[in-house]
Amino acid sequence: MVTLNYLSVEDPDDGAPLLPVAAETITPTPVCHRQRVVLKSESRDFFLSRKENFATSLLLLIGCYLAILIPAYFPVNKVPSDNTDYQYPKDVALLNRSSLLLSRPCQPRWALDHLKSLSCSEGLLDIPAFVQPNKTGTWNLAPPLGLRGSEEHLALALASMPQPGMPASLSKEGRCRRCVVVGNGGILHGSHLGSHIDQYDVIIRLNNAPVAGFETDAGSLTTIRLMYPEGAPHSADEYKKTAMVALVVFKSLDLDWLTSVITKQPLSFWSKMWFWREVVDDIPLKPESFKVLHPEIIHKTGQVLQEYAKKQGNMVPTLGASAVVMALQLCDQVNLAGFGYDMQHPEARLHYYEDIRMDAMKAQVVHDVSAEKLFLRDLVAARAVADLTGAL
Repeated sequence: MVTLNYLSVEDPDDGAPLLPVAAETITPTPVCHRQRVVLKSESRDFFLSRKENFATSLLLLIGCYLAILIPAYFPVNKVPSDNTDYQYPKDVALLNRSSLLLSRPCQPRWALDHLKSLSCSEGLLDIPAFVQPNKTGTWNLAPPLGLRGSEEHLALALASMPQPGMPASLSKEGRCRRCVVVGNGGILHGSHLGSHIDQYDVIIRLNNAPVAGFETDAGSLTTIRLMYPEGAPHSADEYKKTAMVALVVFKSLDLDWLTSVITKQPLSFWSKMWFWREVVDDIPLKPESFKVLHPEIIHKTGQVLQEYAKKQGNMVPTLGASAVVMALQLCDQVNLAGFGYDMQHPEARLHYYEDIRMDAMKAQVVHDVSAEKLFLRDLVAARAVADLTGAL
């Protein structure tokens, strides 16, 4: 055991003690025991009392709550990302241009008169929009370009409709009509065009593109929903403000489905097996609200697209391009919203109502979206149509 009688530490420079000299002790104390004594003595001076410790903890807890609650009550402004709802329109200039178009009086036959300046216009003039029972004729092509082989299915569908032809509300006679075709493109997301879209005389939508929950950008009213069975919305809410459903026939079974929906007589289980996706059994609309799109709309649109395509063959256009050609037959002025696939930005939204990105279009081989974009650009350049969202 080592006994320390004196402890002195001096500064090597001037000899001054850095620590006081320890007092002489008679009874040596073990080092470990002495450390315990010092710690016990210092703990009384260093640590807070129980009451003071509680007060400090309470203050810290209140501070943490304030740090969380204050930003909640006074949020900072954030730049909206692509995954959030836009608080403000993405492009105020487009919104102002849309307002200007609506403020001008409707010009009769504006679309068709400007369409004539295009070399491809001849095939797009005076096409019947909907199939009528007394004008079915002879079909040379099978669906969707014609109705050959589906004559009996068509007859049953038309017999279930009180007014299968052109409705009086869309007759060319009477007042001038302005049309807007609402595409499903992601460019519509954040546009705030909904209130403008609802002001048009004829509002055309495609397949199951939703309205409920997207009124700010896409509007709330629907005059015509162009669709095939697998693309029909399943939610009854999507038909609440819909005037008409127009069926695009891709196969004979599509006409059987239409007859089933109108007459409320369900299809057999075996028939449903032939659809590539589950179809809706009921659509809450009156029988007179259903029409069959004339296949010449699809056929003529496909023929025009061949002039823009790199490959030749029977071109099947998208419902969007077909809806534009249909609108040219129904309305004096035609505007587009939500059109234009930007393949140069694969991370951009494909649709305004979901998070699927643009690169998903690379997987589809049925439609030639590049040819369609060139066609629509020519329509815009000729001023036959106007592009509200500016993606063309």
